[in-house]
Amino acid sequence: MTVPSDASPPPARFNGARYCLEANARRHPDKPALILVGDGDAAQVLTYGEVDRAVRGVAAGLLALGLAPGSRVMIRMGNDADYAIVYFAALAAGLVAQPSSPQLTPAEAAFLMADSGAAAVVAAEDCPLDPESCRGRAVLRPADVAHLRAGPPLPAYADTAADDPAYLVYTSGTTSRPKGVLHAHRTLWGRRPMHDHWLGLRETDVVLHAGTMNWTYTLGVGIQDPWARGATTVLYTGRRDPGIWPALIARYRATLFAAVPSLYRQIVKYADLAGHDLSSLRHGITAGEALPAHLLAEWTRATGKPLYEALGMSEISTYISTGPTVPVRPGSPGRPQPGRRIAILPPEGPPEPLPAGETGLLAVHRSDPGLMLGYWNRPDEEAAVFRGEWFTGGDLARLDADGYVWFEGRHDDVMNAFGYRVSPSEVEAVLIGHPDVQEVAVAERAVREDVRVIAAYVVPKPGHAPDREALIAWCQERLAGYKCPREVVFLEALPRTPNGKVQRKRLAETAGA
Repeated sequence: MTVPSDASPPPARFNGARYCLEANARRHPDKPALILVGDGDAAQVLTYGEVDRAVRGVAAGLLALGLAPGSRVMIRMGNDADYAIVYFAALAAGLVAQPSSPQLTPAEAAFLMADSGAAAVVAAEDCPLDPESCRGRAVLRPADVAHLRAGPPLPAYADTAADDPAYLVYTSGTTSRPKGVLHAHRTLWGRRPMHDHWLGLRETDVVLHAGTMNWTYTLGVGIQDPWARGATTVLYTGRRDPGIWPALIARYRATLFAAVPSLYRQIVKYADLAGHDLSSLRHGITAGEALPAHLLAEWTRATGKPLYEALGMSEISTYISTGPTVPVRPGSPGRPQPGRRIAILPPEGPPEPLPAGETGLLAVHRSDPGLMLGYWNRPDEEAAVFRGEWFTGGDLARLDADGYVWFEGRHDDVMNAFGYRVSPSEVEAVLIGHPDVQEVAVAERAVREDVRVIAAYVVPKPGHAPDREALIAWCQERLAGYKCPREVVFLEALPRTPNGKVQRKRLAETAGA
């Protein structure tokens, strides 16, 4: 189905950083673009004029290092302003930003560096880097970034084409190694449908985002989208306490608040919502996990404010949503945003869209400007997700008669850990290396009605008795924290098909038997 829209295609020559910053810096240079709040009352405020100047300074410095157009710049920084500055500087210079999580172990980061062929790595002072993997690459620390920020600025943003590569993000797939999702500059233009129809975003808005800078949900909804509209972003860098969020909404008169459903659940349960003035807030927005109908009702009852959900993925960000123009239907993430063209395709056979009511693979048309350019050096995986004119990301869903999407799970085994996609194979590849483990399978496990965690189902080697905490610690030494299992379940054997394939969907059932 296609939802009508007056959205125009991106200009042929288009630079995502210029789109977000140049006009805003000229029109209102003294307006706050970014407010970073730590513990206590301290806050760092950067205006549009200051961000534009810093971005162009770092962009010029990166080019002075001899980086060629299209070179990847890996970002390994903490939750601070320089993360955003370096990200936009790479785009401004015609380079490719490669945001990554500081939670990655040195070995995980080394794989991403090698896979992307990153020419430069920008890392926080306390971020460990493997010296061998950095050999031949420019390595910049915070002092270097500060020097570049103060240096001569790039006179003009790079004259990139809309289809030129802009950023590369790594996401878990069905294999044991993350894969790079390459996006073009046009992707920032392709986010425009969500501005009106999910976020309801205005130039006068103050957007409080609960995520950290390295997450694409934060970079996109928390920074790129507000800056594209000339709004103000507020990010919190202090201790994670559910009670802080209503206090921040009140203190900064936030009009939009973005988080994942699990945080909304904690806020409703533990925060003093009635003790803070939330009158500035128009609505909350949520993505990354499915929003349970009862949580939606609890939030609305406690605050009197709407909560709008969106469904998306790294390859296209959010493209299904509720919002100011799409009424909420509890249990559904919404309808296609105007200008999006989606379909439900049969899992096998010709890519002919299925009628309303039938379950199949949720697909988006490859003409969407927000869709990725492709997977980095993974032609086989790329070929597997494009079927004719459609991109299929592995979500099973159906459409009702009114065009609302009803999510029916994943066609593959990819898990969702607090909004991050995690491949079971990646976790299994770590656990199978433990000397006490004979076999292992990893899957999501429901611990409450609306809470699911990553669980490892382990068959010990004969004569061995591995300790649960020791296995979790083994993972924590080798994987980013969000990838590590929260539970370990010991089994005598893994459930398998007659052909020997592990039946992940039967793991929880087997464990309970």
